[in-house]
Amino acid sequence: MPLVPMTAFTEDVKKHKYAVGQFNLNNLEFTQAITEAAIEEKSPVIFGVSEGALKYMGLEFTVAMAKAAAERAGVPVALHLDHGSNFDIVMKCIRAGFSSVMFDGSHHPYEENIRLTKKVVEAAHAVGVSVEGELGTIGGVEDDLSVDEEDATLANPEEAIRFWEETKVDYLAIAVGTAHGMYKGEPKIRFDIIEKVANNIGAPIVLHGGSGVPDEAIKKSISLGVGKINVNTESQVACTETVRKILAAKPNEIDPRKYLGPAREAIKEVVKGKMRLFGSSNRA
Repeated sequence: MPLVPMTAFTEDVKKHKYAVGQFNLNNLEFTQAITEAAIEEKSPVIFGVSEGALKYMGLEFTVAMAKAAAERAGVPVALHLDHGSNFDIVMKCIRAGFSSVMFDGSHHPYEENIRLTKKVVEAAHAVGVSVEGELGTIGGVEDDLSVDEEDATLANPEEAIRFWEETKVDYLAIAVGTAHGMYKGEPKIRFDIIEKVANNIGAPIVLHGGSGVPDEAIKKSISLGVGKINVNTESQVACTETVRKILAAKPNEIDPRKYLGPAREAIKEVVKGKMRLFGSSNRA
């Protein structure tokens, strides 16, 4: 089936209290692994693509892979720009065939973030593309962007509610204590912020930095209104550890299929596990 906007999931996500996973595409093997996981779990899925991944894979190749994967999957698949940093890159992705975009204006002052996000929403909604906005600063490393934990800023609930009322984004990412990458300790998630914002807006909450968050914290977040969870680092770790193990055992191996194939299977298992945890299995 063709790519769909994230709004295709919204009603069912809110009604049945589950979250759709965003799993990042980093190359062909990641695309195949995530697709096969969605097929086997009968789960809707979001292909996340960062600006760094776009530079690596190329915009045209990325869209072509995603479209081919969506046709094969037979389940709802959204192709989503992750952390779009400016209006131009967002528009470029929409024109190329992305069905969803994130405009991350969290590095701008609050009023400017609202103004720029509204501009993106107006343009994207005009062509049926969904939009995710962000408020607060999420710590950790995402591509070339690094935010120290002490510099991460939690979202203010009142500001988040007003942000949604002004912009009408389809999904709202708020900083609640999670971080990009893997955790040094257990994350301290502000469930009270999730609950207050979710109860006062019409959009699902997005949890960035879903890798390494304890299962019970994930389940509680979903019960309070989180409808989209981003996972990338755990998939990357599974991929890399598999490749290292194979090449350590067979240092003379030169056929990439012999180590990337098993790496693809390792990624798939991570994604399948997350889909079950998020409650999206058998929801397609």
